[in-house]
Amino acid sequence: MDNGLYQDKYRTASTRWPGYDYGESGIYFVTICTQSRHRYFGEISVVSVPEEASVLVPTALGQRAGQCWQEIPQHFAFAVPDAFVVMPDHVHGILIFAKPTSATSRLGTFGPQSQNLGSVVRGFKVGVKGWASRHGHTFAWQSGYFDRVIRNDAELEKARQYILNNPTQWAADHEKPNSLFR
Repeated sequence: MDNGLYQDKYRTASTRWPGYDYGESGIYFVTICTQSRHRYFGEISVVSVPEEASVLVPTALGQRAGQCWQEIPQHFAFAVPDAFVVMPDHVHGILIFAKPTSATSRLGTFGPQSQNLGSVVRGFKVGVKGWASRHGHTFAWQSGYFDRVIRNDAELEKARQYILNNPTQWAADHEKPNSLFR
């Protein structure tokens, strides 16, 4: 029903790769943010020694987010977690979907929706949110998530390095006096 009220004002363009089957074997880089970028997961500990990396000092919820990521294969046997980092207000991770060739869908076909990237991310988010609710923590995820299909070894290595360096980069960005984060 189009009554012309919103005239596509509140629609956002999809970031998904048109025609790509997110249920097929592949490597996916995922970013999932908390609602309003609230820092539920902890704070970055800035190190004074340049050779050392900054790290997240996690809250209990931040620790649980890391555990839920590692438990993904218990719920989705085809999904193998790779590099992962919990940040104060988001997580970054790489998931490798390893499905038998016969189970891989053809491009552009509509496949089972319980075995795709969206269902894995949804399961992760439900796991973290459920734990938070059961333990009395106020918590909410931003709706949706960001993803990138990793297409080759160079992109995979670049994504892994980005994840590894993310806490240190966060600390550097937040220390700049004119930073967007101040």
